[in-house]
Amino acid sequence: MAMPSLPPENTAGNTPGPPPRQEPPHRLARLGGRRQQIRHLFAIVGPGLVTGAADDDPSGIATYSQTGAQFGYGQLWTAFWLSPLLIGVQEACGRIGNITGQGLARNIKNRYGVHALRLLVILLAAANIINIGADLGAIGAAAALVIHIPAAVLMVVFAVVILGLEIAISYRRYAKFLKWLTLSLLAYPITAFLVHEPWPTILRATFVPHIEFSVAFFYVITGVVGTTISPYMFFWQTSQEVEENAGRPAKRSLRDLRADNAGGMVASQVTMWFIIVLTGTVLHGAGITNINTAADAARALQPLVKTFPHAGEIAQGLFALGIVSLGMLAVPVLAGSTSYAMSEARGKKEGLDLKPRDGRYFYGIIAAAMLIGLCLNLIGVNPIHFLVFSAVFNGIAAVPLIWILNRIASDRRVMGAAASGWLSRVILMITFIGMAGSVVALLLSSLHG
Repeated sequence: MAMPSLPPENTAGNTPGPPPRQEPPHRLARLGGRRQQIRHLFAIVGPGLVTGAADDDPSGIATYSQTGAQFGYGQLWTAFWLSPLLIGVQEACGRIGNITGQGLARNIKNRYGVHALRLLVILLAAANIINIGADLGAIGAAAALVIHIPAAVLMVVFAVVILGLEIAISYRRYAKFLKWLTLSLLAYPITAFLVHEPWPTILRATFVPHIEFSVAFFYVITGVVGTTISPYMFFWQTSQEVEENAGRPAKRSLRDLRADNAGGMVASQVTMWFIIVLTGTVLHGAGITNINTAADAARALQPLVKTFPHAGEIAQGLFALGIVSLGMLAVPVLAGSTSYAMSEARGKKEGLDLKPRDGRYFYGIIAAAMLIGLCLNLIGVNPIHFLVFSAVFNGIAAVPLIWILNRIASDRRVMGAAASGWLSRVILMITFIGMAGSVVALLLSSLHG
């Protein structure tokens, strides 16, 4: 008769532990779905998010800080009312690049000829180089608030690092680097919450437009519009959509493009809103009505923010960190948009995936734009003095470009089934009329003193 088998002896003398806990299948599926959603979200964001963050470059921060310091919350409404216009304009740019496979300069050249394009490219290059100089100066000055090294030295170091990264690494790796830099947009909401804010007053100023019939008001508001809806963004995002599709088995869907674009532009406008709120509360409230640089705004916050011990130092550090990080994002965008436009105008190869030996002209323009901008600071010419002028100049130059954008994006011979619908055409026409109106108002107010 067979003996019943006994369980094996536990020779180690340890009682067996409980079996590992198994996650329920529905929970595992939910976790896997969330990871997939995060991966999909990160895959969607790209040209739109980077372009939106680059809109808040150090020169833009200086312009928004000046707005808040000079007029308090008087121009805060521009952040809200410009948002749909910015989204509409940049969506048209991205769609043109996605569908045609060509940058904006080449599309303008194909439709309007090289002579019209040359004038636009010259104006773009001049404004971009001034912005690059101002941004590099602001990066050096802001970094010097935290790192006790002369601003000029830091400015040169950052310029070399930015140029090296833009030339040395591929577009895919560089795009990931730029995406991570967009997190620096969070510096300004965090800083704003370090201060006691009159939220009911702020919310009213956000939605109810306030107009002052003065040269100063229209000059600054034209600068705000020109900084927010700026030509370099048109050229950059169009070309980045071309780069984004290179090597893909299929083009990005228009749905993904629009989600990326809307997210980036909303992030840009929210940051602008917080900068105006912060400087309107702290600087305007303290009687400081003139800001020369973004670093000046950071420096001015330190003695004025007293919410809790060391709040001033934290506010200054966060503001400076945002300037440096967004400057590292914006300078390559400014230089790159200049090079895309000039390369396409001359019929040269363009693209951040080019090897240096194959893209000598393209990378040469990027290097030259950054070198000239750097030299403006080193030889004693202060490009900051030209900043608001440059923003106003961008506001004026954007007017004909928006008209051209609307024509190209609406042309079924070029865009096929992706040609602009009625909503896109209306938004771009409203943008064109609004920006032209601000320029006319500035001229009329100047004539009447």
